[in-house]
Amino acid sequence: MSSYNAPFEIHVHGDVPLRADVRFEQIQEALKPLWKYAGARSLADGAASVYEDEPGIEFDARERLLRICWTVHGDEDFRQSLDEMCMNLNDLAEQGAALEISFYDTEFDEEEEDDGTESRDDFVMLFVGPNPAAIMQVQRDLLVQDVVQMMERHFDGSELGGVVAEIDKLFSQRFDALVNSLEIGKPPRGPGGAGSSGHGGRRPRHLH
Repeated sequence: MSSYNAPFEIHVHGDVPLRADVRFEQIQEALKPLWKYAGARSLADGAASVYEDEPGIEFDARERLLRICWTVHGDEDFRQSLDEMCMNLNDLAEQGAALEISFYDTEFDEEEEDDGTESRDDFVMLFVGPNPAAIMQVQRDLLVQDVVQMMERHFDGSELGGVVAEIDKLFSQRFDALVNSLEIGKPPRGPGGAGSSGHGGRRPRHLH
């Protein structure tokens, strides 16, 4: 598809902490769904955004941080590339991280809005991490931040401890449900075939 008739401008934004042992070749392979979609032959070739004022895709070797502020012209099929990229980054991530994806409808004419035509703009949050607990930690932190910011318009921050505690409770329940679902179907362990009652992963931290 020519970039000139692509129905969307798609912006990918986020920082992903990577493990200390990750090499550039692994990063290039993990991000292949992005740079290949852009028609590039390598990460170096496809790292630049369509907008010169955006840094594009960068790897900060000192901070071990993958920084993405990158725009590409594309269609709905780009979502498949995003799914593949997230799966790849899970294997390289040191901590959980969020990626913001914005789809801007290039074919939408604001003058048509009066006729009932709606823009196809969309915004998606994707999460990557080395394990479910790390991903849930990022989701929890973002939710707490959003809820606190909204409620601080009406309440003092010191009054919101109970709200944060309830959010933590919800995520603890979700994590326990996930662990229990992973235990189903595992072969019996221990004397008498009793399975272990321990958790299969690290519980998310509760930050108050």
